[in-house]
Formats: sequence, structure tokens, C-alpha cells
Amino acid sequence: MAFKTISGALMSATLLSAPAFAQDYPDRQVTMVVPFTAGGPTDTVARLVAERMSADLGEQIVIENMGGAGGTLGAGRVAGAEPDGYTVLLHHIGMATAETLYRNLAYETLEAFDYVGLVTEVPMVVVARQDFEPADFAGFVDYVKANADDLTLANAGIGSASHLCGMLLMQSLEAPLITVPYQGTGPAMTDLLGGQVDIMCDQTTNTTQQIQGDTVKAYAVTTPDRLTLFPDLPTGAESGLDGFEVSIWHGIYTPKGTPAEVNERLATALQSALADPGVAEAMANLGTAPSSAEDATPAALQAKLEAEIARWQPVIEAAGVYAD
Repeated sequence: MAFKTISGALMSATLLSAPAFAQDYPDRQVTMVVPFTAGGPTDTVARLVAERMSADLGEQIVIENMGGAGGTLGAGRVAGAEPDGYTVLLHHIGMATAETLYRNLAYETLEAFDYVGLVTEVPMVVVARQDFEPADFAGFVDYVKANADDLTLANAGIGSASHLCGMLLMQSLEAPLITVPYQGTGPAMTDLLGGQVDIMCDQTTNTTQQIQGDTVKAYAVTTPDRLTLFPDLPTGAESGLDGFEVSIWHGIYTPKGTPAEVNERLATALQSALADPGVAEAMANLGTAPSSAEDATPAALQAKLEAEIARWQPVIEAAGVYAD
């Protein structure tokens, strides 16, 4: 009888502790893992959002950059972390494509994470070295098709946003360019600026400054419609490249088993951050916009991830390019 009484007390304490834990969350700093190097486009988005989320949570969110293996090292770090809400992941579209790119992935993407919400969708721009010959995108398409064997296409490594966009560009053009992978967006852009490589397709968060400074030549955007930031740049569809559309969406994840109340608290902080006019202005300057309150939710991010895994799997398998 005494045993039953003690067990019942322990059970009651356990049931009461979960809501209490969530109610007290957070009571110390939160680590946001960014699975890419500092200074890159995803890091830029993470730092912008983390600062405003910290204000809402009342505790500091610190950024931990853990680059390598197309973002899978950082994602694996969070997959194996304690599911208490104090280690979160901000990742881009590579969260979906890694499922196919890496045939020996250390975690099951749809089984290893819980969801907080979508942060933003960043458009991409096709750029080239400043002295690249074609004058416009129609000329670019013809020139690249005619000279594919001699042209180099830079990317920030397998699984990076620039790699995915470049892969889709080559598929749309039916032109297999010479791909040159780098260890990060920074060195890839440096070599494009220096004329060591010819072409690159990357996020507006990494190309806007160079386009506005006229240090690279911009040709097209990867969105269904032209961008307000670059109204003179055509879409791929305008030049007959049907299907050449890609945006680099970012989401925040927690380890599987994180209390739902904690994920919802993080989602509330994310929504507050994205509603901040300063965040909207900063994102506009990067050629993007914050996700809506409806998209900055666990359910919206889960649906996006599942749909994107299904979308990119046949593209990657058709290209036959894997990271392992």
C-alpha cells in the first residue's frame, strides 16, 4: 500500500513538472546552431532573428556556427542534443535536400527533429564575373549553352544553396558546366569577384551588395515574379527556362521530444521577431521578407520540410550527384 502511495505521488509530481518546466522556459541562455560558417547568408539571417527572439524570451540566444558536410554536422549536433529547448537549429533548404544528397546520413530527418517555424524564403540571383560577355539573360542562356565545356560554375560546397541553385540552372539549360566547389560562400564569391570563376547562383543575402556595387554582373532571379529590389532582372520563365524557380527557405528546429509547449514558446518569440519593423527592413535590404505569422509555426515548417524532401529527391537523383 505504501508503495502505491509513493508511486502515485511520484507520478503526480512528474505530470505537474512538464507544464511547470514549459512555463519557466527559458531560464538560461539558448544555443542556436547554424550549420554553416559565420558571415554567410544563413548566419546573417540567424543573427538578425536571434537578437529579436532573445528580447521576447528574456534570455540570450547565442549563435554557434558548426559548418561542414553541407550542414549535416550542425544538424546532427542538434539531433543528438537534450530535447529541452536550449539547443535549437536554424537551417535552410539543405535540411530537405540532405535526405537524398547524403545516402549515409547519420540521422533520419523526419524522425530526429521537432519544429518551431519558418523564418524567411530568400530568392536567388544568377550572377557572373563583372566582365562576363553576355549583355542580358537571353544572351547568357545562348552563350552558356554554346560554351558549357569551358565555363566554371562556383558553389559553396555540396548541399549548399548555391550548389542546389547551380544544379537546377544546369538542368534547365541542359548545359553541364565545370562546377567548382568551395568551403563556404565567402571564398566562392571572392573568386567570382576576382574573375577566377565565371558564374554563380546564390541568395540575395550574399549577392545584393555586389550587385548594387556593380562588382558582379547580375542576369536573372529564381522567383516566379521579378523582385522589387532588382526590378530590371528577369525571371527564368521569361527566357523560357520553365521550372527554374528556387527559394532558400529557413526554419528553426528542436531535437525530437522537445515539449510542445517549449516549441510553441519559441514559435511565439519567432513570430514576435518577424513582426518587428526593424527585422522587416533589414530583410528587405537583403532582398527577402519575414515569414507570416501563419508560416512561423511548427505545423507550417513540418509541412514545408516534407514537401521539399519530395520535390528535390527526383532532381538530385536525376543529376546523380551525391555527397557520399
